[in-house]
Amino acid sequence: MTAHELAAAGITDPRLQAAYRHCRALNAAHGRTYFLATRLLTPDRRPAVHALYGFARWADDVVDDLGADATAADRGAVLADLGAELQDALAGGHGRNPVVTAVADTARRYRIDADHFSDFMASMRMDLDTTDYATWEELSRYVHGSAAVIGLQVLPVLGTAVPRAQAAPHAASLGVAFQLTNFLRDVGEDLERGRVYLPADRLAAHGVDHDLLDWSRGTGRDDRRISAALADLVAFNRTVYRDAELGIPMLAAVSRPCVSTALVLYRGILDRIEEAGYHAVLHRRVSVPRRRRAAVALAGAARVAGARAQHRLSASTPRPAGGHPPAATPVAPPVTATAAAARGAVAEQDPR
Repeated sequence: MTAHELAAAGITDPRLQAAYRHCRALNAAHGRTYFLATRLLTPDRRPAVHALYGFARWADDVVDDLGADATAADRGAVLADLGAELQDALAGGHGRNPVVTAVADTARRYRIDADHFSDFMASMRMDLDTTDYATWEELSRYVHGSAAVIGLQVLPVLGTAVPRAQAAPHAASLGVAFQLTNFLRDVGEDLERGRVYLPADRLAAHGVDHDLLDWSRGTGRDDRRISAALADLVAFNRTVYRDAELGIPMLAAVSRPCVSTALVLYRGILDRIEEAGYHAVLHRRVSVPRRRRAAVALAGAARVAGARAQHRLSASTPRPAGGHPPAATPVAPPVTATAAAARGAVAEQDPR
């Protein structure tokens, strides 16, 4: 994390600075789309988003990547310790883990509802012993804590142009949309862990079950029933994105390019799944090509420059009593710095 971002956010304590830098490194290494989109935020907002991502990533790794020899009890114990440390830090203590230190500081700065963190940890605990979901209703209870609350956590950081409660449902939908895309993209990898994050009833409607998915993963062979089921779920995922997209105009103007870019890039994964014939996700991870990510990010950089110029213009124009600011011709600002940051973010990311 740059000194400029930390200074813009008012983070001066060396211990906090180190914690936020740690979260930024996690975001850059593991969250290609999210990290790229954060470069389009104003510098003062970036550390908080990195902290929220870093904590979510750390908790998820406890469940999935603690080690081949770790038992469910081992994971549960580490997760319980993490939850207790988080609660103590949110109550005013100091986290031992840098991701806890940073996320608790972010929660205090932006007055993020502590219940969102409790709901998140509840979903992480579900991962310890739940491997399948019979219906969308069952899965949605998990997704609320694992994804919808992430959108709600980030919303105060982004800021809104309307009452926050009006934008909140769409922010939650964006978190859900991203999570569903992850589930579809990672079907094969999740099968290796013995999990299926796709509703069994929606799969069964096309004649697909866990055994058929395992067969396809193990043999490398395809089945039209699997493609049909995944196509149905991709279509459903797109409806969630449409609801999420309605919330973008409700955000603070300077934050809209970031969220719009993240939405376009993540929704683009669905395009790649479709182009690959759906079943490809059982055998490899599909992703948006780096060139495409760079192009979308650069377009977002141009929108950022325009939004910031308009913000500066509005802030500096005297408002007549009882009226609106006089019309003015916006000055097109330079986009060099923001565009360079976007290009740098693409280069910095894990190439996987």
